Amino acid sequence: MGATGRWMFWTLCVCFTAQENTALRVTMRESSLEVARGDFVVLPCSFYTSASNHLSRLNIIWTLTPFSSPEAPIQVIVYDHGQVIEDPSLIGRVGFTGLPLSADIMLNDTRVSDAGIYRCMVNNPPEITDPGIGELVLSVLVPPSLPVCQWDGDINMGGSVRLSCLVAEGIPTPEIRWDKLNPDEISLPINMESELSGSVQIVNVSSQTSGLYRCSATNTLGTENCYINLSIYSTPDSPSGVLQGVLLTLSMCLLLLALLVLVLWLHHTGQDGRLRKGRGDKDEFYNEIRYTPSLMKRSFV
Repeated sequence: MGATGRWMFWTLCVCFTAQENTALRVTMRESSLEVARGDFVVLPCSFYTSASNHLSRLNIIWTLTPFSSPEAPIQVIVYDHGQVIEDPSLIGRVGFTGLPLSADIMLNDTRVSDAGIYRCMVNNPPEITDPGIGELVLSVLVPPSLPVCQWDGDINMGGSVRLSCLVAEGIPTPEIRWDKLNPDEISLPINMESELSGSVQIVNVSSQTSGLYRCSATNTLGTENCYINLSIYSTPDSPSGVLQGVLLTLSMCLLLLALLVLVLWLHHTGQDGRLRKGRGDKDEFYNEIRYTPSLMKRSFV
């Protein structure tokens, strides 16, 4: 190969290398983002094009593959030949922030359905390379809803009680916890019936089981609580110490009252006997005085 041939070969290599280095490139500054439901978030997408002075035919397309329905991706927003087209379900909630030099978009009033994989595709027809594509994952977080506390079972002494707690929503999935608050705070073993439901089984309940119980649902956005005030009742078959004391006192009072009535009756009966005997003695005495003069008169006659 002559000098002219080597020079042409070197020139072609430089041209191809320059074309590869100046090809359209898309850069996602974040690979994943998190946002609380209802807040706004900026989805970043930067691009570089060798035809930066020729952007009249710039084309940007954002798509979403939702976590809730991955089989049905949607076109979020499009910039094409200077016009912006939004998905009808997102009108008023999505928009570009830096056109035409940036493909960043902002999403307002975020919802759980907005979570998924977003793809940013940029094409500038003066470029002869394939469109640049980048992607990121968006997670929409939701605080725990107010849990619902319920109980069922037998609240009499020796019975069994079940405390249940149900949370309607929360992303990430809330951690459910049961605690007895008084007299001392005690964490209770919990049976997770599902991701959003947990219960506690209390057997052979007693007066010490009575108290205030709390169910807590916690995730990265906060904690919500509900409460149950549990009161255990004594059955007639197993009276408490206070009831036994009352019954014993009543029994003693009745016994003393019976003794008092008996003493008064005996006392009253004794007095009646003495009165009858006294009256009999007086009658005999009067009889003796009455008959004595007559007898004396007869003897004098």
